[in-house]
This record gives sequence, C-alpha cells and structure tokens, in this order.
Amino acid sequence: MSKKFPLLILVAVPVFAGEYAVLSSGLRLRIDRHENTAGGIRLYTSKDSYTDVAPESVTAFEVDDYVAPPPPQPPVATPVTLAVKPKPDPKTMVRDAAARYALPAAFVESVAKVESAMKPDAVSPKGAVGVMQLMPSTARALSADASDPEQNIDAGTRLLRELLIKYDGDVAKALAAYNAGEGAVDRYQGVPPYRETQTYVDKVIRNYIQQQASEKNR
Repeated sequence: MSKKFPLLILVAVPVFAGEYAVLSSGLRLRIDRHENTAGGIRLYTSKDSYTDVAPESVTAFEVDDYVAPPPPQPPVATPVTLAVKPKPDPKTMVRDAAARYALPAAFVESVAKVESAMKPDAVSPKGAVGVMQLMPSTARALSADASDPEQNIDAGTRLLRELLIKYDGDVAKALAAYNAGEGAVDRYQGVPPYRETQTYVDKVIRNYIQQQASEKNR
C-alpha cells in the first residue's frame, strides 16, 4: 500500500534551478532557489544564505533562462600574403645598370648578348657565370655574387666602365680586356692576337652598331 505524504511536505521540497523572485514592488531578485516555509517563503541567495519573506511580498517566480555566452575564442590569425615584387627581366636590368654607370644601353646590351645571350643561368666552359659571364674571381674582386643576376649585371657593367676609363674610351681595348684580361691588352698594347678575343670584339661592336641603327629607325 503506497504511503501518502502531506501536501505541505511536497511543496516544501526545494527547487534547485536558478530563478527570479518577482517582488510586489516590481523588482526582480535573482535567487538560487526558494522554499515555502510555515511562516512564509525562504529565498536562498546563495548556498547557505537566505532571507525569509512574507508570502504577499512575492508575486511570482520566474525561471532563470539565462545562458552564459561561450567563452571568447582567441582570434584566428589570418595569414598575410605579402606581394612579392618580381625582379625585372635581364634586359631591363642591363639597361638600368647602363643608366647607373652612364654607358649607352645598347653597348652594354650588346656585350650581354654576345657573352650569354642574356641568360642568367649561362655557364661557360671556363666557368664564367651569368648574363655578363663573370669569372668567380672577378665577381669576388667586384664584391658581387655572380649567381645573382642583378649583382652580376651591375658588376659587369661597372667593370666595363672602369675599362673604358682606363683605356681612354677605346672601345676595342676595353672589350678585349673584358674578354682576355687587362694583362693581355697591356702586353700587346691593344687587342691581343687571340682569335677568340678578336671575334668577340668584332661581334660586340657589330651588334652595337646594328642596335643603334635599329633604335634610330624606331
């Protein structure tokens, strides 16, 4: 046989959900729970703290449906893509270097074409590297990295200018020294009798003249 409990005891079972007590004054009091007691209503504002009030001072109880927002998430780092400015092509670098050292662009370009066909990765059988075909020892003397096209072209153009100054603007001697070395030119007092050097000087000068004529006709 089931035992029946007095209604008062059932009502006195505490309600543990958070709630609001709506007071007769219109204020809403946040409480943990409330209990009906013999003399009134007990409002628990914390686990062990409570206040006894008269029944008529509370008009209603409202369930606290507040849901705490989730903790803020750390900001997601957005990858920054830096625009990498592409390096200019060899021809542009040659013309820039020519302007920097006050040499005719067509002249420096002619040297570059004969030396390497403007190819940054060109390597000669003797080990000359890049567009201006610098030997590693020459590049070191000019404080340049021969494998870097920009440094290679700058150093080669600077060397051409120094040679033109040394030989008082004598293009043939300057080109011969660029190809065979200053020692050979000084020893022979001009373009040395090396077929390779003579062919080289002739090609560069011929290419330069053709380039000048082509630019004039544009």
